[in-house]
Amino acid sequence: MLSQRICRIEESLTIAMTQKARELKAQGKDILSFSAGEPDFDTPEVIKKSAIKAINEGKTKYTAVAGIPELQKAISDKLKRENNLNYSPNNIVISNGAKHSLFILFAILLNAGDEVIIPNPAWVSYPEMVNYYEGKPVFVQTDETTGFKLTPSQLKKAITKKTKIIVLNSPSNPTGGVYTKDEILALAEVLKGTNILVFSDEMYEKLVYDGCKFTSFASVSEDMYNRTITINGISKSVAMTGWRMGYFAFHNMDVVKAAIKLQSQSTSNINSITQYASITALDGSADADIENMRKAFEERKTYAVKAFNEIEGLSVANSNGAFYLFVNIKKIEQDSMKFCLKLLEEAGIATVPGIGFGSDGYFRFSYATDMETIKKGIKIIAEFVKTYNAK
Repeated sequence: MLSQRICRIEESLTIAMTQKARELKAQGKDILSFSAGEPDFDTPEVIKKSAIKAINEGKTKYTAVAGIPELQKAISDKLKRENNLNYSPNNIVISNGAKHSLFILFAILLNAGDEVIIPNPAWVSYPEMVNYYEGKPVFVQTDETTGFKLTPSQLKKAITKKTKIIVLNSPSNPTGGVYTKDEILALAEVLKGTNILVFSDEMYEKLVYDGCKFTSFASVSEDMYNRTITINGISKSVAMTGWRMGYFAFHNMDVVKAAIKLQSQSTSNINSITQYASITALDGSADADIENMRKAFEERKTYAVKAFNEIEGLSVANSNGAFYLFVNIKKIEQDSMKFCLKLLEEAGIATVPGIGFGSDGYFRFSYATDMETIKKGIKIIAEFVKTYNAK
């Protein structure tokens, strides 16, 4: 009965682990969850007030498919001000979250057999979207020695005549890795003379630590600007996951028009109230709130990195962005699914197996929760690890 297309993809492992944790909690078990990629902070008050104002003013009707002009302009202004990127408001398409933006882009750009380079570990949805549209994910394995970042030599080896797209994510989910400007320029040099598109997922751009500076991929050169589709949103760094606003920006109007055409036949416009609230999220009004969140995440990250590295058998590379740590468990267990299920069922700690991100022997730990819970959770993990091999 089901289509071949839907049978080609798997359920998101992050969502599956989060759901299993909820089920165990509903059964009365004490569960601490470090699996969800969602800030524990509330949406800033100034943004909520903008939404209420829009409701009271009756801004509840259909909008243009690509978004209201005011929000397109706010995104255009933001990209110029913060990322040194020049996009006309008409070059911006607003969708129901960055995941939706990616889904549309793969739909309008991939043909059967087109190859998409994905550095592993990678967000769980990238390869599944490629599979859905009959593309071929080409995985390139990275590791701690490069901060889980793709190197120019790795990229060069992965490129074939069928390569259509490379997906780059900085700061990274699940590792927190952040590409420097020099690293981006080195990758850009490899891409010169090709027709390969770059999907730059910049969802966590405001969550960077230790003095690290975020650089947009499209900003480093004219060539990269011409080949890069910049994808972003407000879910993570502005604590607006449930509002569902993401967008992409690209200079090529054929791509923009194709995306609008597809969206017009699927979801139409995104929630009108979200759009008006998003203007406030992008115009600087919430910057102080965003910085307070960033500082709290940085404090948690610093504590968690030190604490994990003090546990015999575990290790973790320092993370410069997002709100995740990718913890190495290879000294005690190669099978990350086995480890994480035992950790959840026996110790009440929910994490996400590294295999879900294409890298077994690790688990993803989200520190998007309060410090007390983080300390308690890592202490339980330490006790669990002590007796793991005896289980």
